[in-house]
Amino acid sequence: MRHGRLPLILCFLLPPLAIYGIFVLSPYLQAFQISTTDWLGYSAQADQVGLANFRTLLHDGYVWNALKNNAILLVVVPVVTIALGLFFASMLTMGGRKGRAGVTGVRGTAVYRLVYFFPQVLSVVIIALLWKEIYSPTSGLLNGALRAVGLASPPAWLGDPRFAFWCVLAVMVWSNVGFYVVLFGAAMQAIPRDIYEAVLLDGASRATMLRKITIPLLWDTIQVAWIYLAIAALDGFILVQLMTNGGPNFSSDVIGLRMYDTSFGSENKFGYASAIGVAMFFLTLSVAVLALRTARRDRIEYS
Repeated sequence: MRHGRLPLILCFLLPPLAIYGIFVLSPYLQAFQISTTDWLGYSAQADQVGLANFRTLLHDGYVWNALKNNAILLVVVPVVTIALGLFFASMLTMGGRKGRAGVTGVRGTAVYRLVYFFPQVLSVVIIALLWKEIYSPTSGLLNGALRAVGLASPPAWLGDPRFAFWCVLAVMVWSNVGFYVVLFGAAMQAIPRDIYEAVLLDGASRATMLRKITIPLLWDTIQVAWIYLAIAALDGFILVQLMTNGGPNFSSDVIGLRMYDTSFGSENKFGYASAIGVAMFFLTLSVAVLALRTARRDRIEYS
């Protein structure tokens, strides 16, 4: 401080900015440069090919198949997760009887919140391996339950092209719902109870109260949740790789796994994989901006 504020600011600001530039921004910029080469990842030579990788990308059936699966995830995962999160959060926050303390949640709210949030304390790897065992056609819990109720030959869930992708999608929703139950519940508790009580006295049902009162007041939180879930849906790499590895017959393939297999698989096409990554960068950015713009509305204030 004896030398002024500027040296102090530079002393504390420049090192983290330098680290961020070297380890975050630099790899991004290198990916753009590598995407215009035919680099194999391990060779010393990388010839410039211009936009050839991007032209190949437009006619790659495997990439379009992976994008189709990501598009389904992008539509289904945010909608189902947010809908379930709002429903469970509303039940825990205002689903009980109207007592002396006003509108209350159901009994055992703290226990339910703990149960819903439990998947968040598990790593994605553990979740993938756990559900892979549950879906096991021979010793899995799911098929064991189906046999117990009389179904002689239940499906081979992750081994069947008809079900593999939807099984992974269900796990993705299951692993995310608990966080948004807690998030929406915390936001609901900030809403004055007088509003809910007045609406209930006017004869509104709880479904109407959720649709007309809770969702408009929580719209900013829902918008943020939608962005995060959309980004997660455009990834899905770890769950798919560990549960199905994109199979059977590429039925559950996603773009993150396609990029990984292209770069680290038998092809070792780092340049082409970087082109896939660059395309996904712009796609993810576009989805985020589009979601922010389409979900924009005037903020509702309450006192």
